[in-house]
Amino acid sequence: MATSVPLSRQLQATAAVVQAVRAGRSLTTELASVPLELRPGVQALTFQVMRQLGRAMALRERLASKAPPPAADALLCTALALSWQGEGAPYPVHTLVNQAVEAARQQRQTSAQSGFINACLRRFLREREDLVAATDSDPQARWNHPRWWVARVQDEYPEDWQKLLDMAQQAAPMSLRVDTRHHSVAAYQEQLQALGLGAKAVGASGLQLERAVPVQQLPGFELGHVSVQDAAAQVAAPLLLQGLDVDQPWRILDACAAPGGKTGHLLACYPQAQVLALDVDATRCQRIEDNLKRLGAQAQARAQVRAADAAQPAQWWDGVAFDAILLDAPCTASGIVRRHPDVRWLRRPGDSAQLAQTQAQLLKALWPLLAPGGRLLYCTCSVFHSEGEDTVQAFLQRNTHARMLPSPGHLIPGKIPMGLPLKHNALGEHDGFYYALLEKIRD
Repeated sequence: MATSVPLSRQLQATAAVVQAVRAGRSLTTELASVPLELRPGVQALTFQVMRQLGRAMALRERLASKAPPPAADALLCTALALSWQGEGAPYPVHTLVNQAVEAARQQRQTSAQSGFINACLRRFLREREDLVAATDSDPQARWNHPRWWVARVQDEYPEDWQKLLDMAQQAAPMSLRVDTRHHSVAAYQEQLQALGLGAKAVGASGLQLERAVPVQQLPGFELGHVSVQDAAAQVAAPLLLQGLDVDQPWRILDACAAPGGKTGHLLACYPQAQVLALDVDATRCQRIEDNLKRLGAQAQARAQVRAADAAQPAQWWDGVAFDAILLDAPCTASGIVRRHPDVRWLRRPGDSAQLAQTQAQLLKALWPLLAPGGRLLYCTCSVFHSEGEDTVQAFLQRNTHARMLPSPGHLIPGKIPMGLPLKHNALGEHDGFYYALLEKIRD
């Protein structure tokens, strides 16, 4: 991780981001405020800290039962998270320790605790093996997720819980969706290979890169020939109206649409469709607009973007029923923790139940907008049953005019999906998702 920025300064900035996340703020938002010259290194370090924070907190408790002030604690835990695994450390462990102590001395927020941090880290170097062994029995340290999260995954996935937690520690691959109106998947794969970028086919129109690259390096990206989209997320658009005539002028609602990946995919799958893309956040709506602009004038002409609350149709619905609705509902994001490793530390045990109430409200509000015989695809990027199967089954019990069509259910990272009605390649190392396809029964 070569850089011209002193490591001590990188550690200061990393610890500041870690402190912010522990205070409940988004990692993405905090990284955006890091100076540009520091951001690449700080992002790499922070992602590693987030994935090892459970072990680091357990080690800090062994080294000092009483936590120091938040800034010092964040710096100490940052150093421990980066150095507890010698082979996985981004720098030699002694270098990390020395530079962490230097970082503490150099800034006002931690200078008074620099001696304490030095003492803790020197003891860690002397007793590292014994200290790590002493924390192995702590589930939060062993799996680097909150204890409640580990317990819930164990309960809901008794056969796959270890694989699920292990996968969460690995960086997610970069997956692409090829717009097959411009190129076949094989043809685009050849373009990548010509640039030295290896990729394997995933899903119906996807490619998974062997290594992530900036989007500017992707042939035709600015022309909309390819989009970055996880393989599990690519299931949504083709599943929504699977088995029906794709060339019909479908009227589709994409609720909770930002940042617009699924909106673009809907437009690609259904060439005569008109799509209304909603999001409650006006800033996020701009991201949808930007995606549509990249996809070209035809996509822009067939899509309308509105900043509105999907749960309040009276404020935005024109009274004309939709043929299909895609509801990618707000959730804990527990299925995309590989891409957003701070999620595990931001969520609380009660969040899933609260979000399930929001999901139920959205289903209740949007179902009347669906035409008889129409379809609603409910999905979340969560692995928790309360935000997937439980929510849908409760909805079906309350709505006798709704029936479940063949649906994937919960897609688990690292496990080959079963029961997908689509013919496709394996999805590769996809995110965690839930899909339920509901049909409104005609009277």
